[in-house]
Amino acid sequence: MDAISTSALLIFLLVLIVISAYFSGSETAMMSLNRYRLRHLASNDHKGAQRALKLLDRPDRLIGLILIGNNLVNILASAIATIIGMRLFGDMGVAIATGVLTIVVLVFAEVTPKTFAALHPERIAFPSSILLGWLLILLSPLVKAINLITSMFLRLMGIKTVKTSDALSQEELRTVVHEAGALIPQRHQEMLLSILDLEKVTVEDIMISRSDIYAINVNDDFKLINKQVIQSPHTRVLVYRDNIDDAVGFIHLRDALRLQSKEQFSKSSLLRAVKELYFIPEGTPLNVQLTNFQQNKERIGLVVDEYGDIQGLVTLEDILEEIVGDFTTSMLTTASEDINIQQDGSFLIDATINIRDLNKEMKWNLPIDGPKTLNGLIIEFLEDIPAANTSLRIVDYQIEVIDVADNMIKTVRVLPSNLTLIDDNE
Repeated sequence: MDAISTSALLIFLLVLIVISAYFSGSETAMMSLNRYRLRHLASNDHKGAQRALKLLDRPDRLIGLILIGNNLVNILASAIATIIGMRLFGDMGVAIATGVLTIVVLVFAEVTPKTFAALHPERIAFPSSILLGWLLILLSPLVKAINLITSMFLRLMGIKTVKTSDALSQEELRTVVHEAGALIPQRHQEMLLSILDLEKVTVEDIMISRSDIYAINVNDDFKLINKQVIQSPHTRVLVYRDNIDDAVGFIHLRDALRLQSKEQFSKSSLLRAVKELYFIPEGTPLNVQLTNFQQNKERIGLVVDEYGDIQGLVTLEDILEEIVGDFTTSMLTTASEDINIQQDGSFLIDATINIRDLNKEMKWNLPIDGPKTLNGLIIEFLEDIPAANTSLRIVDYQIEVIDVADNMIKTVRVLPSNLTLIDDNE
Protein backbone atom coordinates (compact mmCIF):
# COMPACT_ATOMS: atom_id res chain seq x y z
CA MET A 1 0.00 0.00 0.00
CA ASP A 2 2.98 2.34 0.63
CA ALA A 3 3.77 2.34 -3.09
CA ILE A 4 0.28 3.47 -3.99
CA SER A 5 -0.29 7.20 -3.85
CA THR A 6 -2.93 8.73 -1.62
CA SER A 7 -4.80 10.13 -4.63
CA ALA A 8 -4.99 6.65 -6.16
CA LEU A 9 -6.33 5.28 -2.90
CA LEU A 10 -8.97 8.04 -2.80
CA ILE A 11 -10.09 7.14 -6.33
CA PHE A 12 -10.20 3.47 -5.38
CA LEU A 13 -12.22 4.35 -2.28
CA LEU A 14 -14.75 6.29 -4.37
CA VAL A 15 -15.09 3.32 -6.71
CA LEU A 16 -15.74 1.02 -3.74
CA ILE A 17 -18.41 3.39 -2.42
CA VAL A 18 -20.10 3.36 -5.85
CA ILE A 19 -20.00 -0.45 -5.87
CA SER A 20 -21.45 -0.51 -2.34
CA ALA A 21 -24.22 1.82 -3.49
CA TYR A 22 -24.89 -0.56 -6.40
CA PHE A 23 -25.30 -3.56 -4.09
CA SER A 24 -27.46 -1.63 -1.62
CA GLY A 25 -29.71 -0.25 -4.32
CA SER A 26 -29.96 -3.60 -6.08
CA GLU A 27 -31.00 -5.36 -2.89
CA THR A 28 -33.78 -2.84 -2.16
CA ALA A 29 -34.92 -2.74 -5.79
CA MET A 30 -35.15 -6.52 -6.12
CA MET A 31 -37.03 -6.88 -2.86
CA SER A 32 -39.38 -3.97 -3.70
CA LEU A 33 -40.54 -5.36 -7.04
CA ASN A 34 -44.25 -6.04 -7.36
CA ARG A 35 -44.27 -9.81 -7.84
CA TYR A 36 -47.60 -9.82 -9.68
CA ARG A 37 -46.56 -7.08 -12.10
CA LEU A 38 -43.22 -8.87 -12.48
CA ARG A 39 -44.95 -12.10 -13.51
CA HIS A 40 -47.17 -10.16 -15.91
CA LEU A 41 -44.17 -8.52 -17.59
CA ALA A 42 -42.26 -11.81 -17.69
CA SER A 43 -45.20 -13.55 -19.37
CA ASN A 44 -45.09 -10.79 -22.01
CA ASP A 45 -41.43 -11.59 -22.80
CA HIS A 46 -39.90 -8.66 -20.91
CA LYS A 47 -36.25 -9.76 -20.61
CA GLY A 48 -35.44 -7.70 -17.53
CA ALA A 49 -38.52 -9.04 -15.72
CA GLN A 50 -37.63 -12.61 -16.69
CA ARG A 51 -34.09 -12.20 -15.33
CA ALA A 52 -35.34 -10.63 -12.08
CA LEU A 53 -38.01 -13.30 -11.64
CA LYS A 54 -35.40 -16.04 -12.09
CA LEU A 55 -33.17 -14.45 -9.42
CA LEU A 56 -36.12 -14.06 -7.02
CA ASP A 57 -37.02 -17.73 -7.35
CA ARG A 58 -34.16 -18.32 -4.88
CA PRO A 59 -34.16 -15.19 -2.70
CA ASP A 60 -31.77 -16.81 -0.20
CA ARG A 61 -29.05 -17.07 -2.84
CA LEU A 62 -29.74 -13.58 -4.17
CA ILE A 63 -29.53 -12.00 -0.73
CA GLY A 64 -26.44 -14.05 0.08
CA LEU A 65 -24.73 -12.82 -3.09
CA ILE A 66 -25.60 -9.18 -2.46
CA LEU A 67 -24.50 -9.31 1.18
CA ILE A 68 -21.22 -11.01 0.29
CA GLY A 69 -20.46 -8.34 -2.28
CA ASN A 70 -21.60 -5.47 -0.08
CA ASN A 71 -19.65 -6.62 2.98
CA LEU A 72 -16.47 -7.30 1.04
CA VAL A 73 -16.63 -3.84 -0.54
CA ASN A 74 -17.41 -2.07 2.74
CA ILE A 75 -14.66 -3.85 4.67
CA LEU A 76 -12.13 -3.06 1.94
CA ALA A 77 -13.33 0.56 1.87
CA SER A 78 -12.88 0.77 5.63
CA ALA A 79 -9.30 -0.52 5.38
CA ILE A 80 -8.39 1.93 2.62
CA ALA A 81 -10.04 4.84 4.45
CA THR A 82 -7.98 3.98 7.55
CA ILE A 83 -4.75 4.06 5.53
CA ILE A 84 -5.66 7.40 3.96
CA GLY A 85 -6.57 8.83 7.36
CA MET A 86 -3.30 7.74 8.95
CA ARG A 87 -1.30 9.20 6.06
CA LEU A 88 -3.04 12.55 6.32
CA PHE A 89 -3.65 12.90 10.07
CA GLY A 90 -1.36 10.43 11.78
CA ASP A 91 -2.72 8.42 14.72
CA MET A 92 -5.88 10.57 14.81
CA GLY A 93 -6.56 9.54 11.23
CA VAL A 94 -8.18 6.24 12.31
CA ALA A 95 -10.96 8.00 14.24
CA ILE A 96 -11.38 10.68 11.57
CA ALA A 97 -11.50 8.12 8.76
CA THR A 98 -14.03 6.02 10.67
CA GLY A 99 -16.36 8.99 11.28
CA VAL A 100 -16.12 10.41 7.77
CA LEU A 101 -16.47 7.00 6.09
CA THR A 102 -19.52 6.17 8.24
CA ILE A 103 -21.28 9.35 7.12
CA VAL A 104 -20.27 8.91 3.48
CA VAL A 105 -21.37 5.26 3.39
CA LEU A 106 -24.69 6.02 5.11
CA VAL A 107 -25.55 8.92 2.80
CA PHE A 108 -24.11 7.81 -0.55
CA ALA A 109 -23.96 4.00 -0.28
CA GLU A 110 -27.02 3.21 1.83
CA VAL A 111 -29.79 5.79 2.32
CA THR A 112 -29.66 7.52 -1.07
CA PRO A 113 -29.45 4.43 -3.33
CA LYS A 114 -31.95 2.48 -1.24
CA THR A 115 -34.44 5.35 -1.24
CA PHE A 116 -34.14 5.80 -4.99
CA ALA A 117 -34.44 2.03 -5.53
CA ALA A 118 -37.53 1.83 -3.35
CA LEU A 119 -39.15 4.61 -5.39
CA HIS A 120 -38.10 3.20 -8.79
CA PRO A 121 -37.43 -0.52 -8.28
CA GLU A 122 -37.84 -1.56 -11.92
CA ARG A 123 -35.38 1.08 -13.20
CA ILE A 124 -32.71 -0.37 -10.90
CA ALA A 125 -33.61 -4.06 -10.72
CA PHE A 126 -33.97 -4.87 -14.42
CA PRO A 127 -30.54 -3.58 -15.56
CA SER A 128 -28.92 -4.77 -12.33
CA SER A 129 -30.21 -8.31 -12.87
CA ILE A 130 -27.70 -8.77 -15.73
CA LEU A 131 -24.64 -8.26 -13.51
CA LEU A 132 -26.21 -10.05 -10.55
CA GLY A 133 -26.88 -13.08 -12.74
CA TRP A 134 -23.22 -13.30 -13.81
CA LEU A 135 -21.98 -12.71 -10.25
CA LEU A 136 -24.27 -15.45 -8.97
CA ILE A 137 -22.73 -17.91 -11.45
CA LEU A 138 -19.19 -16.76 -10.60
CA LEU A 139 -19.63 -16.83 -6.82
CA SER A 140 -22.07 -19.74 -6.71
CA PRO A 141 -19.81 -22.06 -4.62
CA LEU A 142 -19.23 -19.37 -2.00
CA VAL A 143 -22.92 -18.40 -1.89
CA LYS A 144 -24.01 -22.03 -1.52
CA ALA A 145 -21.46 -22.63 1.23
CA ILE A 146 -22.60 -19.60 3.23
CA ASN A 147 -26.27 -20.51 2.77
CA LEU A 148 -25.53 -24.06 3.93
CA ILE A 149 -23.76 -22.81 7.08
CA THR A 150 -26.61 -20.38 7.73
CA SER A 151 -29.21 -23.15 7.35
CA MET A 152 -27.29 -25.35 9.80
CA PHE A 153 -27.25 -22.61 12.43
CA LEU A 154 -30.97 -21.99 11.92
CA ARG A 155 -31.71 -25.69 12.43
CA LEU A 156 -29.66 -25.69 15.63
CA MET A 157 -31.85 -22.82 16.82
CA GLY A 158 -34.97 -24.81 15.95
CA ILE A 159 -35.87 -22.71 12.93
CA LYS A 160 -36.83 -24.44 9.70
CA THR A 161 -36.27 -22.67 6.42
CA VAL A 162 -39.59 -22.67 4.57
CA LYS A 163 -40.12 -21.33 1.09
CA THR A 164 -42.48 -18.38 1.33
CA SER A 165 -45.60 -18.08 -0.81
CA ASP A 166 -46.73 -14.98 -2.66
CA ALA A 167 -50.35 -16.12 -2.69
CA LEU A 168 -52.78 -13.52 -1.39
CA SER A 169 -55.36 -14.28 1.27
CA GLN A 170 -58.92 -13.09 0.78
CA GLU A 171 -58.43 -10.14 3.13
CA GLU A 172 -55.20 -9.17 1.36
CA LEU A 173 -56.94 -9.41 -2.01
CA ARG A 174 -59.77 -7.27 -0.64
CA THR A 175 -57.23 -4.64 0.40
CA VAL A 176 -55.62 -4.74 -3.05
CA VAL A 177 -59.03 -4.12 -4.67
CA HIS A 178 -59.79 -1.27 -2.25
CA GLU A 179 -56.44 0.39 -2.94
CA ALA A 180 -56.68 0.00 -6.71
CA GLY A 181 -58.25 3.46 -6.88
CA ALA A 182 -58.75 4.75 -10.41
CA LEU A 183 -57.08 1.67 -11.89
CA ILE A 184 -60.34 -0.25 -11.39
CA PRO A 185 -63.70 1.55 -11.80
CA GLN A 186 -65.74 1.83 -8.62
CA ARG A 187 -68.49 -0.38 -10.00
CA HIS A 188 -66.02 -3.10 -10.88
CA GLN A 189 -64.45 -2.88 -7.42
CA GLU A 190 -67.88 -3.44 -5.87
CA MET A 191 -68.43 -6.49 -8.06
CA LEU A 192 -65.05 -7.98 -7.17
CA LEU A 193 -65.68 -7.44 -3.46
CA SER A 194 -69.15 -8.98 -3.83
CA ILE A 195 -67.57 -12.12 -5.31
CA LEU A 196 -65.21 -12.32 -2.33
CA ASP A 197 -68.21 -11.99 0.01
CA LEU A 198 -70.15 -14.88 -1.56
CA GLU A 199 -68.74 -17.45 0.85
CA LYS A 200 -69.82 -15.32 3.82
CA VAL A 201 -73.44 -15.19 2.64
CA THR A 202 -75.78 -18.19 2.79
CA VAL A 203 -78.89 -19.01 0.78
CA GLU A 204 -81.11 -17.96 3.72
CA ASP A 205 -79.75 -14.42 3.41
CA ILE A 206 -81.11 -13.94 -0.09
CA MET A 207 -83.97 -16.44 -0.40
CA ILE A 208 -87.62 -15.54 -0.90
CA SER A 209 -89.28 -16.71 2.32
CA ARG A 210 -91.97 -19.40 2.03
CA SER A 211 -94.69 -16.92 2.91
CA ASP A 212 -93.71 -14.75 -0.09
CA ILE A 213 -93.32 -17.53 -2.68
CA TYR A 214 -95.64 -17.06 -5.64
CA ALA A 215 -97.09 -20.56 -6.05
CA ILE A 216 -100.06 -22.38 -7.52
CA ASN A 217 -102.18 -24.78 -5.50
CA VAL A 218 -103.16 -27.47 -7.97
CA ASN A 219 -106.24 -28.26 -5.86
CA ASP A 220 -107.64 -24.72 -6.28
CA ASP A 221 -110.44 -23.94 -8.66
CA PHE A 222 -109.17 -24.23 -12.23
CA LYS A 223 -110.27 -20.68 -13.09
CA LEU A 224 -108.09 -19.34 -10.27
CA ILE A 225 -105.15 -21.46 -11.49
CA ASN A 226 -105.61 -20.14 -15.00
CA LYS A 227 -105.67 -16.56 -13.69
CA GLN A 228 -102.50 -17.13 -11.62
CA VAL A 229 -100.67 -18.44 -14.65
CA ILE A 230 -101.64 -15.42 -16.75
CA GLN A 231 -100.82 -12.88 -14.03
CA SER A 232 -97.61 -14.51 -12.78
CA PRO A 233 -94.70 -12.05 -12.41
CA HIS A 234 -92.20 -14.92 -12.72
CA THR A 235 -91.22 -17.25 -15.54
CA ARG A 236 -91.11 -20.28 -13.23
CA VAL A 237 -93.86 -20.93 -10.69
CA LEU A 238 -93.99 -23.50 -7.90
CA VAL A 239 -96.88 -25.96 -8.00
CA TYR A 240 -98.04 -27.65 -4.76
CA ARG A 241 -100.95 -29.57 -3.28
CA ASP A 242 -102.78 -27.73 -0.46
CA ASN A 243 -99.60 -27.18 1.61
CA ILE A 244 -96.41 -25.69 0.21
CA ASP A 245 -94.40 -28.46 1.89
CA ASP A 246 -96.21 -30.85 -0.48
CA ALA A 247 -94.58 -29.26 -3.51
CA VAL A 248 -94.99 -30.99 -6.87
CA GLY A 249 -92.53 -29.10 -9.05
CA PHE A 250 -91.95 -25.95 -11.07
CA ILE A 251 -93.96 -25.03 -14.15
CA HIS A 252 -92.35 -22.83 -16.78
CA LEU A 253 -94.86 -20.24 -17.96
CA ARG A 254 -93.76 -20.84 -21.52
CA ASP A 255 -95.06 -24.41 -21.25
CA ALA A 256 -98.25 -23.35 -19.51
CA LEU A 257 -99.03 -20.64 -22.09
CA ARG A 258 -98.32 -23.07 -24.91
CA LEU A 259 -100.89 -25.47 -23.46
CA GLN A 260 -103.36 -22.60 -23.13
CA SER A 261 -102.85 -21.60 -26.76
CA LYS A 262 -103.58 -25.16 -27.84
CA GLU A 263 -106.59 -25.28 -25.51
CA GLN A 264 -105.02 -28.27 -23.77
CA PHE A 265 -104.50 -26.58 -20.43
CA SER A 266 -105.91 -28.56 -17.52
CA LYS A 267 -104.86 -29.72 -14.08
CA SER A 268 -103.61 -33.01 -15.47
CA SER A 269 -101.63 -31.32 -18.27
CA LEU A 270 -100.27 -28.83 -15.74
CA LEU A 271 -98.98 -31.66 -13.55
CA ARG A 272 -97.43 -33.42 -16.54
CA ALA A 273 -95.58 -30.22 -17.52
CA VAL A 274 -93.97 -29.53 -14.13
CA LYS A 275 -90.21 -29.91 -13.79
CA GLU A 276 -88.59 -31.92 -11.03
CA LEU A 277 -87.86 -30.08 -7.79
CA TYR A 278 -84.32 -29.14 -6.83
CA PHE A 279 -83.63 -28.81 -3.11
CA ILE A 280 -80.94 -26.73 -1.38
CA PRO A 281 -79.87 -27.39 2.24
CA GLU A 282 -80.10 -24.31 4.44
CA GLY A 283 -76.75 -22.83 5.39
CA THR A 284 -75.26 -23.40 1.92
CA PRO A 285 -72.83 -20.55 1.09
CA LEU A 286 -73.60 -18.67 -2.11
CA ASN A 287 -70.28 -19.52 -3.76
CA VAL A 288 -71.03 -23.22 -3.26
CA GLN A 289 -74.61 -22.87 -4.48
CA LEU A 290 -73.50 -20.97 -7.57
CA THR A 291 -71.25 -23.91 -8.45
CA ASN A 292 -74.05 -26.39 -7.66
CA PHE A 293 -76.46 -24.55 -9.96
CA GLN A 294 -73.89 -24.75 -12.73
CA GLN A 295 -73.03 -28.42 -12.21
CA ASN A 296 -76.66 -29.52 -11.92
CA LYS A 297 -77.87 -27.30 -14.79
CA GLU A 298 -80.46 -25.71 -12.49
CA ARG A 299 -81.65 -22.13 -12.15
CA ILE A 300 -84.06 -22.36 -9.22
CA GLY A 301 -84.29 -24.37 -6.00
CA LEU A 302 -86.17 -24.71 -2.73
CA VAL A 303 -84.28 -24.16 0.52
CA VAL A 304 -85.10 -26.84 3.09
CA ASP A 305 -84.15 -27.23 6.75
CA GLU A 306 -82.84 -30.35 8.47
CA TYR A 307 -86.37 -31.73 8.72
CA GLY A 308 -87.05 -31.27 5.01
CA ASP A 309 -89.48 -28.40 5.52
CA ILE A 310 -89.39 -25.73 2.83
CA GLN A 311 -87.98 -22.44 4.12
CA GLY A 312 -87.77 -20.42 0.93
CA LEU A 313 -86.80 -20.20 -2.70
CA VAL A 314 -83.51 -19.19 -4.34
CA THR A 315 -82.80 -18.55 -8.00
CA LEU A 316 -79.61 -18.18 -9.99
CA GLU A 317 -80.60 -14.57 -10.63
CA ASP A 318 -80.69 -13.90 -6.87
CA ILE A 319 -77.04 -14.98 -6.56
CA LEU A 320 -75.96 -13.01 -9.62
CA GLU A 321 -77.66 -9.91 -8.19
CA GLU A 322 -75.43 -10.26 -5.14
CA ILE A 323 -72.49 -9.70 -7.51
CA VAL A 324 -73.71 -7.19 -10.09
CA GLY A 325 -76.61 -5.56 -8.25
CA ASP A 326 -80.34 -5.61 -8.82
CA PHE A 327 -81.34 -6.32 -12.42
CA THR A 328 -84.76 -4.72 -12.18
CA THR A 329 -84.38 -1.71 -9.89
CA SER A 330 -81.71 0.91 -9.41
CA MET A 331 -80.36 0.95 -5.89
CA LEU A 332 -78.73 4.31 -6.52
CA THR A 333 -81.78 6.33 -7.48
CA THR A 334 -85.09 5.52 -5.83
CA ALA A 335 -86.02 3.51 -2.77
CA SER A 336 -87.80 0.20 -3.22
CA GLU A 337 -91.51 -0.27 -2.69
CA ASP A 338 -90.77 -1.57 0.84
CA ILE A 339 -89.22 1.75 1.88
CA ASN A 340 -91.09 5.04 1.85
CA ILE A 341 -89.38 8.32 2.72
CA GLN A 342 -91.44 10.60 4.96
CA GLN A 343 -91.45 14.41 5.04
CA ASP A 344 -89.75 14.50 8.46
CA GLY A 345 -86.79 12.51 7.12
CA SER A 346 -87.88 9.19 8.61
CA PHE A 347 -88.48 6.01 6.64
CA LEU A 348 -91.66 3.92 6.72
CA ILE A 349 -90.48 0.36 6.11
CA ASP A 350 -92.17 -2.99 5.56
CA ALA A 351 -90.79 -5.03 8.47
CA THR A 352 -90.62 -8.21 6.38
CA ILE A 353 -87.78 -6.69 4.32
CA ASN A 354 -84.49 -8.57 4.28
CA ILE A 355 -81.95 -6.77 6.49
CA ARG A 356 -79.13 -7.24 3.99
CA ASP A 357 -81.25 -5.67 1.26
CA LEU A 358 -82.14 -2.81 3.59
CA ASN A 359 -78.48 -2.22 4.50
CA LYS A 360 -77.49 -2.26 0.84
CA GLU A 361 -80.19 0.11 -0.28
CA MET A 362 -79.90 2.60 2.58
CA LYS A 363 -76.15 2.21 3.28
CA TRP A 364 -76.99 1.24 6.87
CA ASN A 365 -75.24 -1.22 9.16
CA LEU A 366 -78.00 -3.07 10.99
CA PRO A 367 -76.70 -6.42 12.33
CA ILE A 368 -77.03 -9.32 9.88
CA ASP A 369 -75.50 -12.15 11.90
CA GLY A 370 -78.85 -13.15 13.42
CA PRO A 371 -82.41 -12.82 12.06
CA LYS A 372 -82.76 -12.21 8.34
CA THR A 373 -85.70 -9.78 8.41
CA LEU A 374 -86.28 -6.49 10.21
CA ASN A 375 -89.30 -8.06 11.92
CA GLY A 376 -87.12 -10.89 13.27
CA LEU A 377 -84.41 -8.49 14.40
CA ILE A 378 -86.84 -6.38 16.45
CA ILE A 379 -88.50 -9.42 18.04
CA GLU A 380 -85.10 -10.91 18.95
CA PHE A 381 -83.98 -7.56 20.41
CA LEU A 382 -87.13 -7.17 22.55
CA GLU A 383 -87.52 -10.93 23.20
CA ASP A 384 -91.24 -10.46 22.66
CA ILE A 385 -93.75 -9.44 20.02
CA PRO A 386 -94.20 -5.70 20.68
CA ALA A 387 -97.37 -3.67 20.59
CA ALA A 388 -97.86 -0.81 18.15
CA ASN A 389 -96.11 2.49 19.05
CA THR A 390 -93.27 0.67 20.82
CA SER A 391 -89.98 2.52 20.38
CA LEU A 392 -86.47 1.09 20.58
CA ARG A 393 -82.92 1.78 19.43
CA ILE A 394 -80.79 -0.75 17.54
CA VAL A 395 -77.20 0.33 16.86
CA ASP A 396 -77.63 4.01 15.82
CA TYR A 397 -81.18 3.69 14.51
CA GLN A 398 -84.31 4.73 16.34
CA ILE A 399 -87.19 2.43 15.44
CA GLU A 400 -90.91 2.81 16.13
CA VAL A 401 -93.28 -0.11 15.62
CA ILE A 402 -96.27 1.15 13.62
CA ASP A 403 -98.35 -1.92 12.79
CA VAL A 404 -98.49 -5.43 14.27
CA ALA A 405 -100.75 -8.19 12.93
CA ASP A 406 -100.81 -12.00 12.83
CA ASN A 407 -98.02 -12.19 15.41
CA MET A 408 -95.75 -10.23 13.07
CA ILE A 409 -94.49 -6.68 12.89
CA LYS A 410 -95.82 -5.36 9.60
CA THR A 411 -94.58 -1.76 9.45
CA VAL A 412 -91.97 0.27 11.31
CA ARG A 413 -90.68 3.81 11.19
CA VAL A 414 -86.90 4.20 11.25
CA LEU A 415 -84.99 7.40 11.89
CA PRO A 416 -81.28 7.93 11.20
CA SER A 417 -79.14 8.89 14.17
CA ASN A 418 -79.34 12.63 13.42
CA LEU A 419 -83.14 12.66 13.94
CA THR A 420 -85.15 12.12 17.12
CA LEU A 421 -88.45 10.35 17.55
CA ILE A 422 -91.23 12.63 18.83
CA ASP A 423 -93.45 11.03 21.45
CA ASP A 424 -97.05 11.75 20.52
CA ASN A 425 -98.06 11.49 24.20
CA GLU A 426 -95.95 14.47 25.23
